[in-house]
Amino acid sequence: MRTAEKVMITTAVTGSVNVPSQSPYLPLSAAQVTEAALAAIEAGSAIVHLHARQPDGRPTPSPEVFEEIVEPITANTDAVINITTGGSSAMTMEQRLAAAVRLRPELASMNMGTMNFVYAGIADKVTEWRHDWEEPYVRATYSKPFLNTFDRIEHALRTLGEFGTRFEYECYDIGHLYSLAYFVDKGLAKPPLMIQGVFGVLGGIGADHENLEHMVRIADKLFGDDYTFSAFAAGRDQLSFGTHSAWLGGHVRVGLEDSLWIGKGRLAESNAQQVRKIRAVIEDLGKQIATPADARAMLALRGITDGVS
Repeated sequence: MRTAEKVMITTAVTGSVNVPSQSPYLPLSAAQVTEAALAAIEAGSAIVHLHARQPDGRPTPSPEVFEEIVEPITANTDAVINITTGGSSAMTMEQRLAAAVRLRPELASMNMGTMNFVYAGIADKVTEWRHDWEEPYVRATYSKPFLNTFDRIEHALRTLGEFGTRFEYECYDIGHLYSLAYFVDKGLAKPPLMIQGVFGVLGGIGADHENLEHMVRIADKLFGDDYTFSAFAAGRDQLSFGTHSAWLGGHVRVGLEDSLWIGKGRLAESNAQQVRKIRAVIEDLGKQIATPADARAMLALRGITDGVS
């Protein structure tokens, strides 16, 4: 792993997992997502990882909605835009790629395998639903896997790679690292790799700190110095995993996509609040916060002048 001299903070602003009934602070409309992203960037986030929603909070792959989000961000900041290709398990692959194909970002996420991606447990904790789509949406994940077969991954890498888009490789288990190594050997995944270790999703690797260290060891074995590592854990372990990743020499991801909390029993009121908290931890470790320009250099991104950032 390339040990980070400066730590990149990625903010995952809204995602497609959490639903409006869980928190009044979850950004939903394009304007809300944009405002949340701008505040996170102001707080120190070099990268914003973007999903889109309809005004009622339903996840949408619409390129037009993504445009409403991205254009004000790029007009007002130099932050790196990372557009999801994960979307949700309810979307087709072409739907999931549509926004990135339209907007041609410097960075896009890439889930490294088909998996059970279960967040049906949300339904056991919500006592009052704001919208009728929410409960069946989360319960469906108990019986419907997230599909990212090798042919889909290859299609996405080739399609977006033609535009110069690079990837944040999201690895939810150790096997996903070996899948990534396969695509490196095929010449479709090109170093320097940005590996995002994802912990605590039911169906993936658990939020145990031993797993974080093991994932880094295997990534070191497979990729040597040809990668940078970032990590996050879903829910209550978000801060501790970010701290651990930074301590190991890696990078961090926060945001209301991954956790709605800022402390035990306390809902985060914004993405920026989470950024400020992890930034303080990173600086207490004696590390500097990476700027968007630093992130571009570390990840070999094409730069802000070509397409969206």
